[in-house]
Amino acid sequence: MRCLNEPIARQANQEDNCTGRFWEGRFKSQALLDEAAVLACMTYVDLNPIRAQLADTPEQSDHTSIQLRIRAALKGEQPSNLLPFIGNECDNQPNGIAFSLTDYLQLVDDTGRIIRNDKRGCISESSAKILNRLNIPHDNWLKLTTEFGKLFHGPVGTLQALTDYCEHLEKRRRHFATSCQHFNSN
Repeated sequence: MRCLNEPIARQANQEDNCTGRFWEGRFKSQALLDEAAVLACMTYVDLNPIRAQLADTPEQSDHTSIQLRIRAALKGEQPSNLLPFIGNECDNQPNGIAFSLTDYLQLVDDTGRIIRNDKRGCISESSAKILNRLNIPHDNWLKLTTEFGKLFHGPVGTLQALTDYCEHLEKRRRHFATSCQHFNSN
């Protein structure tokens, strides 16, 4: 990332006659440990333009994967440059996201309606199926998808996924366990 950021910052600083980083902060990487973490992070990122009031709907959110997915879905396709949604997990399935594209689009739409003051809604029955399967309470889902960047500064996933991750890395303590508790309904 340094090799990518540095030339862009140099050029921008020269154009603007200033110094400093081009982007607001340093690059950071977080491990997404399970499908719940991937789904929460994707939804958080896909809804950023709506929270920032740069777009009214996901399909108007320029430069997002949700916009690409919606455009492709209208043609009955999935974008070739994104990991596809493959439906519920089964043996011998290709790599992909273990939900249906339709369910994900519905979940993003429901979540977007809840976080917008002018378009209040609720989690529909079809979206609730995904959250129930992942054992994520609706209130926790809203916190995960509106505060993901504030909540997580390290590995992201359920407490069990975090424990497995720490054991794999031979770490004795589970840092960030408090944030990971939002994935569980216990």
